[in-house]
Amino acid sequence: MPIDCVLTADTGMEFPEMYRHWDKIDQVLYQERGIHLTILRHPKGFEWLMFDQPKEKLKTLEKRAKLGVTPYGNGWPGIKVRWCTGQLKTHLIDKEVNRLKKEKQAIHYIGIAADETDRIKDEIYPLVEWGITETQALQICYDRGFDWEGLYEIYHRCSCWCCPFQRIDELRSLRRHHPELWVKLLELDGRALDQFGHSALGRFKDNWSVEQLEQRFAAEDTAKKEAELQKSEPKELRDMFKGVPPENVIIAVEDLPPETLEQPLKERRSGQVISKRRKKSR
Repeated sequence: MPIDCVLTADTGMEFPEMYRHWDKIDQVLYQERGIHLTILRHPKGFEWLMFDQPKEKLKTLEKRAKLGVTPYGNGWPGIKVRWCTGQLKTHLIDKEVNRLKKEKQAIHYIGIAADETDRIKDEIYPLVEWGITETQALQICYDRGFDWEGLYEIYHRCSCWCCPFQRIDELRSLRRHHPELWVKLLELDGRALDQFGHSALGRFKDNWSVEQLEQRFAAEDTAKKEAELQKSEPKELRDMFKGVPPENVIIAVEDLPPETLEQPLKERRSGQVISKRRKKSR
């Protein structure tokens, strides 16, 4: 297929592996077709839109005044207002595509797969025409050496790492596999709560802040480690003392002199009473 331009939009919040993937794509495009990947970016970026963009509509200003919310920034994206997708992706791409269509009579191909029927509109979709699904498209990429450094093996989808629409499992994976991004997400959520409070703009999810998720995931990690420790401890102790005669095992009891394990065993076998202090100490 004749291709003169390949467009994508950078939200500024893509995974590091995705940026390296784009570099790889750019090299292949240049080597095989003599073109570069065209990356569109908002002039001020995600964080400016989230925290600093001035609100101008009177209705919005009045609503925020009633809620006691600052007239700047969009806060976290919501189901009804996905400003991130609009301002950082579709608006930029649509504007550039319309320019190319007008100035160069360009034909626009969109890389939506055959099983994404709800996204199909009045454009040209080669993957749909060829009957290639998302899974098949991913495998084609793998077969040609594009693996995103394992990104799609960790996450179901690889959109913005800070997306509040991610499932809990995906956020758990973010904390585990990209701790530096998780720290940044904690910072963003802290800023959102400070600026917008617990309004819809300040809440990362309806039922969870990122800090609450951090506490949840940390508790899960602790419980998992304790369970693993309890499971492995008896075996470790058995292995530690395997083949060691009892008389060779020394037990330290508070401030009392060390004694061997042999004497307490004899006392137990003979039914002798052990003092409360020594029994408690053991």
